Amino acid sequence: MASKFERFAALHVPGDPVVLYNIWDVGSALAVERAGAKALATGSHPVADAQGWPDGQQVPLNFALANAKRIADASELPLTVDFESAYSDDPAQGAANVVRLAATGAVGCNFEDQVIGGEGLHRLDRQVERIAAIRSAVGEAFFINARTDLFLKTQTYDDALVDQVIERGKAFADAGASGFFVPRLADARQIERVVREVPLPLNVIAFPGAPAKSEWAAAGVARISHGPFPHRALMAKLEEMAREAIS
Repeated sequence: MASKFERFAALHVPGDPVVLYNIWDVGSALAVERAGAKALATGSHPVADAQGWPDGQQVPLNFALANAKRIADASELPLTVDFESAYSDDPAQGAANVVRLAATGAVGCNFEDQVIGGEGLHRLDRQVERIAAIRSAVGEAFFINARTDLFLKTQTYDDALVDQVIERGKAFADAGASGFFVPRLADARQIERVVREVPLPLNVIAFPGAPAKSEWAAAGVARISHGPFPHRALMAKLEEMAREAIS
């Protein structure tokens, strides 16, 4: 029987993307599992929102790890965790934190390049060093979904920006990343170019108004996340139901 690590990696098929409907706790995980999910993925924003913390590594590390373990223990599905920037800018400390995450039973994590609590993105050479440190510490099977936030830091989604995305994706692959996550990348032509030039399965995020899954699949996407949007929609529905009951 294939391990959870192997099962999870095998789900990343360009043109037949695995859909990760992001969760935040055991209850949401089990609901998504009952819906037919092939894997589970937390989102940092919904985990924070559900507990009353801001996003951006404001969820205490020990809570984040305990939450991951509870979810991993509750389901046989592979679990990947949005681990933001690994709770440290220091390569060695970030790697040690990911080792702790792997010990919870998670098979992978998102790892982003924006400077949390600061401005802009980490320099490419620095981010490469951080990814390489994680890979060295956690072993070959763990799925490092290396994320670039270039598209989140601008409103100009031109070919020059895609050039930068591709540069980062290639470097992340060389450093040992397993996947490449580009939130807000949506245009099929740009996606096709990234898929063609970066040797990693591409992850994009579904958002209100985003293209259809079939369009992204045709462009070669291998993974579609839903980020904070399921939790936001559920909370809006809960508020609506409560308002009807109270009025």
